[in-house]
Amino acid sequence: MFDGVINIYKEKGFTSFDVVAKLRGILKQKKIGHTGTLDPDAEGVLVVCLGKATKLCDVLTDKNKCYEATMQLGVTTDTEDSSGTVQSKSDVTVSEELVQEVILSFVGEYDQIPPMYSAIKVNGKKLYELARQGKVIEREPRRVTVHEIQIESIDLPYVRFMVSCSKGTYIRSLCRDIGAKLGCGAIMESLVRTEVNAEESGAVFTLDEAMKLSEVEQAVADGTLSSHILPIDQMFPHLLHYTVTDAANSRLLNGNLLSRQDFTEAVADPADGEQTLIYDKDGMFKAIYRYQKDSGVWKADKMFL
Repeated sequence: MFDGVINIYKEKGFTSFDVVAKLRGILKQKKIGHTGTLDPDAEGVLVVCLGKATKLCDVLTDKNKCYEATMQLGVTTDTEDSSGTVQSKSDVTVSEELVQEVILSFVGEYDQIPPMYSAIKVNGKKLYELARQGKVIEREPRRVTVHEIQIESIDLPYVRFMVSCSKGTYIRSLCRDIGAKLGCGAIMESLVRTEVNAEESGAVFTLDEAMKLSEVEQAVADGTLSSHILPIDQMFPHLLHYTVTDAANSRLLNGNLLSRQDFTEAVADPADGEQTLIYDKDGMFKAIYRYQKDSGVWKADKMFL
């Protein structure tokens, strides 16, 4: 079984679930999970956790992302992208200068209403399930952060731009809101996720390193896939790491509390709540522990046995 994190290039036409299902067949293992949904028509970086690394899915979901998007002005659809049913069309008479000014005005925090065609649950129902039944319900706006927008080209009615944003930001809805502010409407014509920055772990996954499913299949056949999988502990290069003594090994493997004398290394004075990578007596990574300053012990946070 493979354990670790792999950077997959999700191609158009696949759902994120499709990618996981296909990987299960290619790798012949069930324990696989992705860390952030991409729409079927979108493509690009999809971070996938394998085996023991599926315990990291919640950590890696809290991340910043970068996209390359193409927006079409003068049209609106029910899905807020080019795959939906057209709801309105209008002439695009705005100037390029105004388009640029309005797009850049969205840099910073703003309250974004998520699209109806999304996997967000309201009263136990996914919004897209309600949308497919022809229902449109009121959605609570969510505070999102657009860190940066770089406009790459304006060829009205099309605008291509790069955007760096926080978790939970819908680029479709950003395009919708830009179009609304311009008064002509807009949809997302295409989207490529170019980077995922898992800030808590310090790992960055980029488009040029992403593997297509066909490449994964070939790497499995060649016996080289392991070289493309990031080991769990390498996801946290900024954390200190300690190795337990022979006497403390069983306590580690049982997830028990650990103290200074349980480590082979001299231990610095960590901050309260500071995480530490813990290795067994043979130097094999086993867990992430968290320091409790009041009691002077380390408590298991995530075990990878």
